[in-house]
Amino acid sequence: MSIIYFGSFVVTRQVFYKSRHSFALVNVKPLLPGHVLVCPYRVVPRVKDLSADEIADLFLTVQKVSEVIEDVYKGQSLNIAIQDGPLAGQSVPHVHCHIIPRKLDDLPNVDDVYQLLNSKDADIELSFQQLKSMNTVGLSSPDLSDLERMPRTEKEMWAEAEMLQAKMSKSNL
Repeated sequence: MSIIYFGSFVVTRQVFYKSRHSFALVNVKPLLPGHVLVCPYRVVPRVKDLSADEIADLFLTVQKVSEVIEDVYKGQSLNIAIQDGPLAGQSVPHVHCHIIPRKLDDLPNVDDVYQLLNSKDADIELSFQQLKSMNTVGLSSPDLSDLERMPRTEKEMWAEAEMLQAKMSKSNL
């Protein structure tokens, strides 16, 4: 198994789908159930840094993964978002597309998802650091300002990735 990176983080076991230039992985701290990411293998910070082949593959992968995610999590719609650079809220300098299945009344206001995407609570780099700290020091050690949404354990993420990998392999896409 080759090592897959999301920014500087090894995420190989979180990956549930691979294409020629892209991969899909479960989220360490999903905003809603089924929130996943699609990334190019090449670690680049901005969409403009991708080749034409990488862009085409990224969006074809988003399309394939979206269909399965919407089905598995019984979504009625999807948020598909890219935060292209730090001023747009990107917390890991690696192009990534959020896929978030949506249901009626899943948030108080339908557009609250954008505030969540841009909040410290959604900071993926912080979440990975918290997870690393929890795995080496214990659950009580991280100083968290967003205690409502603790990062998931590696075991939880791996289980979801295995389930989604099975669903993707059964998909007709």
